[in-house]
Amino acid sequence: MTLNAKFEVLSFDEAEAALRAPEDAGRPRNLVVFAGTELALAERAAALLKDAKAQIDRAAAAARFKGKSGSSLEILAPVGVPASRLLVVGVGAAGSDDSDKPAKFEDFLSLGGQTAAKLGQGASAVVLFDLPDAPAEPAAAAAQFALGGWLRAYKFDQYKTKKKDDADKDGPIEVQIGVSDAESAKALVAEASHTAEAVVLARTLVNEPANVLSPAEFARRASELMKLGVEVEILDEKAMSELGMRALLGVGQGSENESRLVVLRWNGGAEGAAPIAFVGKGVVFDTGGISIKPAAGMEDMKGDMGGAAAVTGALYAVAARKAKANVVGILGLVENMPDGKAQRPGDIVKSMSGQTIEVINTDAEGRLVLADALTYVIEKHKPAAIVDLATLTGAILVALGQEYGGLFSNNDELAERLTKAGTAT
Repeated sequence: MTLNAKFEVLSFDEAEAALRAPEDAGRPRNLVVFAGTELALAERAAALLKDAKAQIDRAAAAARFKGKSGSSLEILAPVGVPASRLLVVGVGAAGSDDSDKPAKFEDFLSLGGQTAAKLGQGASAVVLFDLPDAPAEPAAAAAQFALGGWLRAYKFDQYKTKKKDDADKDGPIEVQIGVSDAESAKALVAEASHTAEAVVLARTLVNEPANVLSPAEFARRASELMKLGVEVEILDEKAMSELGMRALLGVGQGSENESRLVVLRWNGGAEGAAPIAFVGKGVVFDTGGISIKPAAGMEDMKGDMGGAAAVTGALYAVAARKAKANVVGILGLVENMPDGKAQRPGDIVKSMSGQTIEVINTDAEGRLVLADALTYVIEKHKPAAIVDLATLTGAILVALGQEYGGLFSNNDELAERLTKAGTAT
């Protein structure tokens, strides 16, 4: 996957040497530093900006910038600074100034995203990753900063006709980030890049229009994970029919695009050890079928394959990082369309498990896809645990809003581990 930002890790000395190099007239240099509460700067940043301190103080007073996290100060053509633009980003406590023990800044992922947004597309920058209150693990913090920058720089615009006025903004953000321990940071930033690539892959799959991303095309893109060492098996409708997957096949029978089941296997753990399984709902477009949805907002139903996209991204991350684990990913890929061949409310289908299902509402298709996908992974791979990812109902937004995903489990230990992982990342 191609990321829309480039991060080069340097030592502090190398970063300062880069600042002394001649500036590209066609691509003005940005210098990014971080300030704590009341404009507190770390030693390196303070030394570098000593000749510009009066100008910074004056600009900060005019902008009422005090270094609080989430805020920033921009100075163009700063005096005595080897850059055309100085960006001072706040990392101070966001609470009241009279707090006895303000919380230490730790959200480096958001910091990277905020910085990338301020720099803008196509910018060139040197970031002096020297914070007034140094993080406990500077290399890990720098990696999170880079990850935030990569995620913020993502865009999906390949189908847009570009305006000529935008030509000068083309290209990735290019960042040289100076850190105290360059060797450790390089390794962790490289690892973070794999996570960014995995997220970008999943986002792009979700954003693709349904006339491009059919089940067969989704399966083809998933098969590209073979380049990373993932074993890929694609079951067509004939193979699924022979296995008795009538629940999944029933959902897709009204579409001109044939359904697929994709099996992704990463064998990085002990030989013979039971894998962890991820199962993703992949309805590439959901009209609701005969129980058709309202027209308003139906265009968003191209994203009803978000679960399968997340599973594909997860397997990418696992493989790219050479994880020492056995992992299986299952993608149930269908298109739910109304047609003379579509299944009807009142139809009865038999799932792979042998159970019969009466279809009351054809817009409740996700559980039919997942029923066969879950049975398949249980019977064929006997996993130690299964994580099922799906966009099953918009009603979850009524309960939890935009900040949280719903989690339901029959195992409290697994649920707790997933919750902790989500909180940590």
